[in-house]
Amino acid sequence: MSHPALAPLGAAIVLALALPAHAQTAPAGATDLDAVIVTGTRATDRTALESTSPIDVLTAEDIRKAGVLNGELGSALQALLPSLNFPRQSNSGGADHVRAAQLRGLSPNQVLVLVNGKRRHTSALVNTDSKIGKGNTPVDFNAIPVSAIKRIEVLRDGAGAQYGSDAVAGVINVILNDAPEGGAFEASYGAHHTKVEPIDRTVTDGQSGFFSAQVGDRIGDGGFFRVGLEYKQREGTNRAGFDQIPFFEEQTPDNLALAGQRNYVLGDGSSRDINAWLNAAVRLGESAEFYAFGTYHQSDTEGANYFRYPDGVANWKQVYPNGYRPISEGDKLDLAGVAGVRGQWGDWDYDASLNHGRNAFTYRLRNSLNASLGPTSPTRFKTGDYESGQTLVNLDISRVFGAHTFATGVEFRHETFDTGAGDPASYAAGPYTDRPTGSQAGGGLTPQDTADLDRDVSSVYASLSSQWGEKFTTDIAARYEHYDDFGGELTGKLAARYELAPAFALRGSVSNNFRAPSLSQIGFESTSTGYDASGQLTQGRLLSVNNPIARALGAQDLDPETSLNLSLGFTSRIGEHFDVSLDVFRIDIDDRVALTERIGGDALTDFVLDTFGVPGVQSANFFINAADTRTEGAELVANWRQVLGEGNLLLTGAYSYAKTELKNIAATPAELLAIDPGYVLFGVEESNTLTDAAPRTRATFTASWDTTQWSLLGRVSRHGSAKRVFNFGGGFEPEQTYGAEWQLDAEVEYRVSPKWSVALGGLNLTDEYPDLSSADISYFGNLPYDVLSPIGSNGAYYYTRVRYTF
Repeated sequence: MSHPALAPLGAAIVLALALPAHAQTAPAGATDLDAVIVTGTRATDRTALESTSPIDVLTAEDIRKAGVLNGELGSALQALLPSLNFPRQSNSGGADHVRAAQLRGLSPNQVLVLVNGKRRHTSALVNTDSKIGKGNTPVDFNAIPVSAIKRIEVLRDGAGAQYGSDAVAGVINVILNDAPEGGAFEASYGAHHTKVEPIDRTVTDGQSGFFSAQVGDRIGDGGFFRVGLEYKQREGTNRAGFDQIPFFEEQTPDNLALAGQRNYVLGDGSSRDINAWLNAAVRLGESAEFYAFGTYHQSDTEGANYFRYPDGVANWKQVYPNGYRPISEGDKLDLAGVAGVRGQWGDWDYDASLNHGRNAFTYRLRNSLNASLGPTSPTRFKTGDYESGQTLVNLDISRVFGAHTFATGVEFRHETFDTGAGDPASYAAGPYTDRPTGSQAGGGLTPQDTADLDRDVSSVYASLSSQWGEKFTTDIAARYEHYDDFGGELTGKLAARYELAPAFALRGSVSNNFRAPSLSQIGFESTSTGYDASGQLTQGRLLSVNNPIARALGAQDLDPETSLNLSLGFTSRIGEHFDVSLDVFRIDIDDRVALTERIGGDALTDFVLDTFGVPGVQSANFFINAADTRTEGAELVANWRQVLGEGNLLLTGAYSYAKTELKNIAATPAELLAIDPGYVLFGVEESNTLTDAAPRTRATFTASWDTTQWSLLGRVSRHGSAKRVFNFGGGFEPEQTYGAEWQLDAEVEYRVSPKWSVALGGLNLTDEYPDLSSADISYFGNLPYDVLSPIGSNGAYYYTRVRYTF
């Protein structure tokens, strides 16, 4: 471990001694440390404290009491797991509709998500205008119903050899409720009530409602089914400041008359979601069962975009005499289903399954305009259709040989990614050649932009989990995975735990992992009209690496990402009151895939026109193997339990540190320098995305006290600092570090009867906000808060909840 990791390690030890901190299991306060885990090992009798790699276990009760904002699973995971970041982005294109989660500060596509141990599909929408998760198609955590969850196991370690590609940062395994009887109804309502400093007003907005129902019953001898339904609705929030009118806009009387008004929106868009889920199993004779589970998600969401001024080239005053602000609309459908048979065949256990997932997203704009079409332009557009799919066939077999569990299996996976063109008016170049073409705030995908990609992935694996006497355990795994577009890769993992004393054990692991570029990173293209980082209106293209224009700018075929993960830690359990674990890690990733800087200016426009006859390309970017990176960090979790009065007191806390540094950054190719010696392929803005945009540190301390009637919970979180860097061109590269923020959450729940309970709670009760952005970054006062801090920019949130169980 290199020297920079020693500081967080020391801080973690100090925190462990100063606070009765956090458990190796759930950072929110799971109460059963002896629950058997199913993630990260094939052994059937391991608990979280006995695991060879760090695993968090979150119970359904933990998630329910996380103060879930409008039933968002991602928000609950961020509250409970300091190593997970789930920022609330705004004015960020597709990220306003599908939020991305990071584990250990790495990219969202470097964490593998499972449901009941089966690989979950990703979203279809490519986030190209976001900061966190830029260029990713992440798993949509909010498409997984929170009411369906029995527990979540989070493996914080590389696990490609065990579960396949993408498991670089770790694995999040969502395990569905399988209770064979009973049910529950739950309803909650909440809103933000906050002092908005930039406008010196107290506002109430973001009203949200959530309702869920579930029921289960037995089927025959040993079978069950359980079904559930959720409905969520949220109104938008706005933390925009007063407009100072950008200096590069026309300084006309009509434009200047808007100064001092709130012309922009910064915050959550409104949304409506419907979720449904099923989990079932039926016995097949004495030694087998058929099982099936699935989720359904449909949502309508809105996103914010920059304002267009009355006397600007993007407007016709006959249509919008006072200017306009386009609103993006997302129509999302997410389906997942798994069916299989598992059982015993002699001394062997087997599990054969068919798994299919699909995500479809239609992107629309309203209150927009294609200025090149003139005053008769439509104001509503469909800008594109996105769809991704995944179909898997698995066969896993395992057998216990004394103190050893051997497992092997094969998997075939078929992946698809498709995009469809938008309305012709969304990308048309009309007769008004002095005006920008395409619908404002995201031009439609053209027929030339559309993608239709698929690939096949085959893999075979073997693992051995062993108990060597009473003190030493090991997990060994190897997997060979073959992509029909990238060839084969062999990955392996060795993890071990040694109990030095009854109350103290050491553990460590080494693994190599593999992630092929996603189909969207290979073939996605788009044409857009919008505002660049400096606020200037531009027409740009995101090009696939196979596009001739991209090739002429220096694009090359993408290579897979490969990583080496190292982890070393200890666990300790002292009596029935205290347990603690501390793990330090290093993750070296070669050939990180990322987007280039936006390459723009007259030199690019002239080059593309002269070479390819394509006019009006003012900026372009594409995916590259941007850099090798090293991420180092430390994670502390501990827990203290105590009987207090008539109830049980649980004090928990957690600390996470992760620092990413760039090594071997991709050089600017000669082709690009020949166009303009000032061009940079991968510079300060996109480097910032990979390194400093996410907080390096997060910590939580939680106290809960439960009796038969009362449940009290308080949680203090510290979100570390984050850094924003812009490249506005001409050498102007403003940056700002947003300081650490403290957040206080609390909840009181009273059980009126064994079946009824009511709760009152609040998130961010002290109404904290990130630092105000500097004048160089706040876009002329309109966007006073950045989207980087996990505390968000919505302020205090208060809620009430009613629950009925039977």
